[in-house]
Amino acid sequence: MERYVAFLRGVSPMNCKMPELKRCFEAAGFVDVKTLLSSGNVAFSARPEVVPVLERMAEETMEKHLGKRFMTIVRPSAFLQSLVARAPFAEFALAANAKPVVTFLLRPCEGTLTLPLEQAQAAILKLEGTEVFSAYVPNEKGPVFMALLEKTFGKQITTRTLDTVRKCAAA
Repeated sequence: MERYVAFLRGVSPMNCKMPELKRCFEAAGFVDVKTLLSSGNVAFSARPEVVPVLERMAEETMEKHLGKRFMTIVRPSAFLQSLVARAPFAEFALAANAKPVVTFLLRPCEGTLTLPLEQAQAAILKLEGTEVFSAYVPNEKGPVFMALLEKTFGKQITTRTLDTVRKCAAA
C-alpha cells in the first residue's frame, strides 16, 4: 500500500461533512482514510496506482454517495514530504506576515510564464511541474492571490497553505 493525499477544490464545512467524505473514500476502496482540517484534505492508503485513476475513483464515488463531485487532485505522501523538506520558499525574502501557499495544478501548465507575477501584496513566485509556489499578505481586500492564480492557471487548481501541506504530508 502507498500513502496518498487528495486535495479537493471547493470543500468547506458548509458543503461537505468530513465523516461523509471519509466514508466516500472508504467506499472507493481506500484504507486508513483520514480527513484533515475540514477543508477537503483526505489522506488515504491504496495499492500503487496512476494518480489520475485515483482522482477519478474519488470523484466518481463522491458523485455516487454525496450527490456532488469535487475536483480532486492527488499527490503521493512521499512527494509532499520531500516538497516540504526542501523548504520551497527559502530562496525568497518573504515579508514576516506573508503566508506561503502551494497551488496544485491538475495538469502541467502549458506555455511560458515570466515570474514573479505580483498584484496587491500577492506574488506567484515559482512554478515546478504541477506545483505553484506563491505568497500573500492578508489584507482587507480578501484573497486577491486566488484571483491572480485563477487568471494565470485557470480553475483546474486547488490551493493550500504550506502549513496545511505539511500537516497533510505527515498524515
